[in-house]
Amino acid sequence: MKGDFKMDSQFEKIKVLESSNTKKELDLKLYGEEQAKAVLKFHKQIEEYKKTPLVCLPNLASKLNVGSIYVKDESKRFLLNAFKGLGGSYAMFRILCDELSLNPDTTSLNDLLSEKYKKRLEKIEFVTCTDGNHGRGVSWASGIFGCKAHVYMPYGTAEVRAEAIRKVGPAKVEITDLSYDDTVKYALEMSKKYGWILIQDTSWDGYEKIPTWIIQGYLTMSYEITDELENLNVIPTHIFLQAGVGSMAGGMIAYFVELYKNKKPIFTIVESNVADCIYRSAEIGDGKSYSVGGAPKTIMAGLNCGSVCSLIWPIIWNYTDFYISGSDDMAVDGIRAYAFSEGEDSKIISGESGASTMGALLGVLAEPSMEEMKKKMKIDENSVILLINTEGDTNPENYRKIINGDWNN
Repeated sequence: MKGDFKMDSQFEKIKVLESSNTKKELDLKLYGEEQAKAVLKFHKQIEEYKKTPLVCLPNLASKLNVGSIYVKDESKRFLLNAFKGLGGSYAMFRILCDELSLNPDTTSLNDLLSEKYKKRLEKIEFVTCTDGNHGRGVSWASGIFGCKAHVYMPYGTAEVRAEAIRKVGPAKVEITDLSYDDTVKYALEMSKKYGWILIQDTSWDGYEKIPTWIIQGYLTMSYEITDELENLNVIPTHIFLQAGVGSMAGGMIAYFVELYKNKKPIFTIVESNVADCIYRSAEIGDGKSYSVGGAPKTIMAGLNCGSVCSLIWPIIWNYTDFYISGSDDMAVDGIRAYAFSEGEDSKIISGESGASTMGALLGVLAEPSMEEMKKKMKIDENSVILLINTEGDTNPENYRKIINGDWNN
């Protein structure tokens, strides 16, 4: 691919909020290293399992005057083009063990898939709401286990995202005329009406067990990162995490805080500015989480969620240091920075949500008006920055428009 990455002024693209919260220590063992090892043990039994790349971008780091930039590239995960299959598959395994009265600590994937349980698994049906990536993971996992699945998607979802879900598994997919949050409620209604099992990546009072398993499923990603960084004798100083409902971000924060203890990295949450429920909750600053109403529109489909996961909010509130709310242009800059890599740096194919943290990082480091904020964030020439590319080109047509310069907001 030929081309150069050029970034316009970021001044109107992002706003940054420093946490004003007095931190309170929480028990994070649910998302600690031992739990991560148990989750990884399960994922390694899946035929398609392969550790995803941790990409170093030394030339970009030099250009931005930081020590190093590492990117965990989840576009390579399970051939799903996104990380979400980690959570869906592990949660489904735990649910099915419960349904069949099996001990998950002693039950292997082969045990569960044996002829003994086949007919019972075929009768089990899952349901979920998704903007794309979570639904793809649920559809794919239901195919592995021989179950049925129903996936509902919010209004405005690109048909290509729905078709991607159908291609990887047996799920029946429907695009609704509802917002994301209302589609979650609809999926819940369908679960009650038909006796389906709701497998949703957010939580509320009375619905916590399954979301906990989903969040724990993401820990494989965390463990792979720290295992590789340990071999390099590297500890990240700054971690930028994108958030929709915040499940992945909160789980990652918990893992890194629990692991690094007194060497806690500086955490920054990145959201779309039309669905920035976490940013707005932090801005209000009373310790409660608040929702963003209406039907927001953004190209960052994976971040287009109006309410934060209740399980994860206390972790985000107590351990996040900075919050960034950014426009679609922020994501576009991130996509192009990955695509038109600096010097000999590896090219990374990233979708709109996946590239949001790169766009946010550029907004802080490449815009003169952000110099004071950069100092507050303690980003300097020694900083080791970790980003997660949570998805590849999940909307290929939009991706092509962006890298070809044909995209218009």
